[in-house]
Amino acid sequence: MKRNLLYIIGGSVLLSSCNIYSTYKRPDNLSTDSLYRDTTATYRVVASDTVNFGNTPWQEVFTDPRLQDLINRALSQNTDMQVADLTIRQAEAGLMTSRLAFLPSLSFTPQGTVSTFDMGKATKTYSLPLQASWQIDAFGQLRNAKKQAEVSLMQAKVSKQAARTSIVSAVANMYYTLQMLDEQLKVTKATAEIWKKNVDAMEAMFQAGGITNSAAVSQTKANYYQILTTIPTLEQNIRETENSLCSLLHEAPHPIARNSFDSETFPTSLSAGVPMQLLSNRPDVRVAELQLATAFYATNQARSAFYPQITIGGNAGWTNSAGSAIINPPKFVASAVASLVQPLFMKGQLRANLKVAKAQQESAQLRFEQSLINAGVEVSNALGSYQSALQQELSRQKQVKELENAVAETEFLFSHGNTTTYLEKLTAQQSLLQAQLSLISDRFEKMQAAISLYQALGGGREN
Repeated sequence: MKRNLLYIIGGSVLLSSCNIYSTYKRPDNLSTDSLYRDTTATYRVVASDTVNFGNTPWQEVFTDPRLQDLINRALSQNTDMQVADLTIRQAEAGLMTSRLAFLPSLSFTPQGTVSTFDMGKATKTYSLPLQASWQIDAFGQLRNAKKQAEVSLMQAKVSKQAARTSIVSAVANMYYTLQMLDEQLKVTKATAEIWKKNVDAMEAMFQAGGITNSAAVSQTKANYYQILTTIPTLEQNIRETENSLCSLLHEAPHPIARNSFDSETFPTSLSAGVPMQLLSNRPDVRVAELQLATAFYATNQARSAFYPQITIGGNAGWTNSAGSAIINPPKFVASAVASLVQPLFMKGQLRANLKVAKAQQESAQLRFEQSLINAGVEVSNALGSYQSALQQELSRQKQVKELENAVAETEFLFSHGNTTTYLEKLTAQQSLLQAQLSLISDRFEKMQAAISLYQALGGGREN
């Protein structure tokens, strides 16, 4: 009988091993060939190129020493990073628990009794038993639980990488936003000084009589006041951005030291690499795949529930109780038992649990595939944004140069008494101001696009 039971168990293991003991593998039908749009034609990114902007350490991308200090402070102090560390600790504890489940459990339960009958002499009995229980993982229940715990730990570590990537990009974006606002404030204040002189000049010409009229003076004053109204707005935007950055640093609001906007540089090579690299570089894509792996092992665990649970237990210890008699000195007593629990009729619960697990696994695979598609979309959008911003900046630089020439020419003609009016001079200055501010915005958009591409390619993670 015992031999037949072993044969049955062994045969069941062989029949079920293809399911309950299988290891997760990435789906074969996963396509990554066309995640980027028109890379070769539009962005001059060779499809076979393995160079990836996202693999560049963030210290080489963001070379500003003050920005590097802010990023380091954020990575060590940010609340999300601290929570991620605690999540990893929890996952490590869960994995340790699942590994210890393979070992026998031991318990020591000493007992003592004092009894008397009709105020007679007290009878003292005691026992010092040591109990042991060991579940044999013949059908993968414990193995699949351990695999799930391993995947959960990996997922926690990858989630920390995702938080790290997001924080690096967010700090850089806010820092460059402050620099952009500083530059806009600088240009606006300088322009306000010029227009104040223009107002004084227009009033002087009006007082001289015949050179200009009151409408032109009023229009010049209106333009001057319009410029003044933008200064408090820019100053408030700077203050709010500094406060937001302090919150990201997990610090109380305070001014942020920073360098000038013109001193910033970015790497000239922004290659996206091969699309397959998104599978290993993008933390969110890796998290989605790990969720698929978790669902895979959950399905295996649901299958293993159809098979028996084998448990070996035993007791051993000393006792002075032998039924109705008291034995001194105590005697050593030991016993062992093996049990097999085979589910027979569970009202379809096990089959329903398996269907649910399979459905959750299919859903996880769809989410994984969609996360990869979304990653490709983000990379394509970032590449396109950078290309557009670069072309726009180059055109805007030419516009600013031509407007500077126009301002210089109108001032020359006006000073030499030619047909050019003072109003034409003011119009040229207004156009130059607007173009200068637009150039600052264009350069900032280019920097934002580069940061977005860096983040979309999984940049900022620990290599």
